[in-house]
Amino acid sequence: MRTRISVLGAAMLAACTPTEDPTQEYFAPEYLGIETRRLDDDLVSFLVRMRGARTKADVADYGKCAAAQYALIRGFGFARHVRTNVQEEGGLWAGDAVYTISAALPDGLQTIDAEVAVAECAETGIPTV
Repeated sequence: MRTRISVLGAAMLAACTPTEDPTQEYFAPEYLGIETRRLDDDLVSFLVRMRGARTKADVADYGKCAAAQYALIRGFGFARHVRTNVQEEGGLWAGDAVYTISAALPDGLQTIDAEVAVAECAETGIPTV
C-alpha cells in the first residue's frame, strides 16, 4: 500500500511541475547603447544598437524608450514617432528612430506620453537615455 501511495504522490507532483513551452523563445537582449542626434529644436534621432533582438519591433521599442526619456529630460511630456529604420548584420541590430518632442500632445497616431512610456520601459527592462 505504501508503495502505491508513493507512486501516486510522485505522479501528482510531476503533473504540477511546470514545463517549458517549446514554442516560447528565450529572450535575453543585450542593449549596447543609445546615441542621440538633435536634428532640429523638436526633431531628434536616436541611434540604438543591441544583440538578441527577436524582431525589428524589439529594436523599435528600444528607440521608443530612448525618445520618451529624452523628452522628459528636455522638459517635454510627449513624443511622436516619425520613422524607424532597422538593420541586422551578424546578430548586431541597429536602429535609427526619429521622433518629434513637444510639451503638448502632438497630432498623429503614433504619439507617446513620455512618463507612461518610461515607466513601461522600466517594467520591461529596456534602458532609456
